[in-house]
Amino acid sequence: YQDEVHFQVTVSVTRKWVLKGSCPKVKSAPGRESIAYSGYVVPSTGELLVTKPSWFNFETVIQSLRDFIKSYPVQEGKRVYLVLDNAPWHKKAVRLVQTEAHEEYQDIREKLTLLFLPPYSPDLNPIEQCWRVTRREMTHNTYYTNKAELEKSLDEYYAQYREPNGKFSSLCSFKHKN
Repeated sequence: YQDEVHFQVTVSVTRKWVLKGSCPKVKSAPGRESIAYSGYVVPSTGELLVTKPSWFNFETVIQSLRDFIKSYPVQEGKRVYLVLDNAPWHKKAVRLVQTEAHEEYQDIREKLTLLFLPPYSPDLNPIEQCWRVTRREMTHNTYYTNKAELEKSLDEYYAQYREPNGKFSSLCSFKHKN
């Protein structure tokens, strides 16, 4: 599963335990600086691979797909079925790679089959749970003095989930009742 996200330097204030009657103050950096991440999660193992595009458009999606193929090698004769949401940049990338089958994207076509989630259904994308947990553990109620500090903190956080792990695999697994 693949998705993109922005994390802002500005503090997002959420629930917190404080003494009754106290008036907690939360420091926050001014402005709207943010860091963009494009992420891939493998639900069965919990592996999370992230890249940092400068912006989200079809070119950065295609580069991100190539980075994914390099980071997550596909065995010869096997394919990865990659599920995307219906963002306009995904639709254009899929049209160029699969529908129109441009020759320059043959490397992606050989390894990946790109599929879309139903429209307006972000809750079906397991990587949304990864972003939710990241916000809860890393950005909510946390003051970062600048964008570089936030980026360093997030990079260190994501590095620990590059390998198979139980945290994201349990978050991203769908349990079906028979």
